[in-house]
Amino acid sequence: MHLHSETALWFLPFVLPFCAATAFCDLAMMRIPNWINYGLAAVFVSVGLVAMPTWADYGWHFLQLPIGIAFGMFCFYGGLMGGGDAKFIGAAAPFVAFGDLALMAIVFSATLLGGYATHRFAKYTPLRQLAPDWKSWNVGYKFPMGFCLGGSLVAYLGLAVAFGQ
Repeated sequence: MHLHSETALWFLPFVLPFCAATAFCDLAMMRIPNWINYGLAAVFVSVGLVAMPTWADYGWHFLQLPIGIAFGMFCFYGGLMGGGDAKFIGAAAPFVAFGDLALMAIVFSATLLGGYATHRFAKYTPLRQLAPDWKSWNVGYKFPMGFCLGGSLVAYLGLAVAFGQ
């Protein structure tokens, strides 16, 4: 992994609440509020000053924010995901080392498969009664991808804590 374990350890406790809120809001309302994305970006801007090993690393990671937003918007306009998901990708992009993009794709793929299976299992079993008012149960073919996006970022940072440089 290219992300330093100390850097990931700095970020993880601040990122975790935003990722949990992303998953909950997307499951319950099928939307990711802007305050979550702004907060996630603010965590990188502020904590990154202390957490990143060099100013150059901070700058390169910060540059990934507009690139991530552009990629997310491309996917949004292509009909691949919702606007909140696209903005979340932009806000989360600075936390991922560029050299770890392939690993992040694998982590996201695994999280997406597991999240989809978990959501569909809960939807068609009595577990649904724990949260009967969630919009994600009744949107047909749509899926709350924020559930998996937040989990992917937390999983990636957790892997970086365990196996980073």
